[in-house]
Amino acid sequence: FLICVAIRANYPLYIRSVPTQGELKFHYTVHTSLDVVEEKISGVGKALADQRELYLGLLYPTEDYKVYGYVTNSKVKFVIVVDSSNTSLRDNEIRSMFRKLHNSFTDVMCNPFYNPGDPIQSKAFDSIVSTMMVQAC
Repeated sequence: FLICVAIRANYPLYIRSVPTQGELKFHYTVHTSLDVVEEKISGVGKALADQRELYLGLLYPTEDYKVYGYVTNSKVKFVIVVDSSNTSLRDNEIRSMFRKLHNSFTDVMCNPFYNPGDPIQSKAFDSIVSTMMVQAC
């Protein structure tokens, strides 16, 4: 299970994976999925800007993982990578996880001591991500 937050330039501000072994493979998966998000955003163009739907759904499945995407109005990208064998997570649960992640990210951005573009080191954000990971696994 992996959660990633990236800004416009596809620079990850936050990456957390459980288990931590094989983290390099997760990084590759994240960067590949960020490219897929870019394709979806540019392919839809202005139609996406007009919609209120921020959830991109399943970006692509692999043998081992399912990769889901979400993009905010300010082009911040969220990626969740779930083990393919995990069939208990439904689409609406993934959607609500992205909403929680987005709300928590907004709280981080509203912190006057946070410099936009810096890696996220908020304990509150980290605890929300940990809770989501425990619930999903």
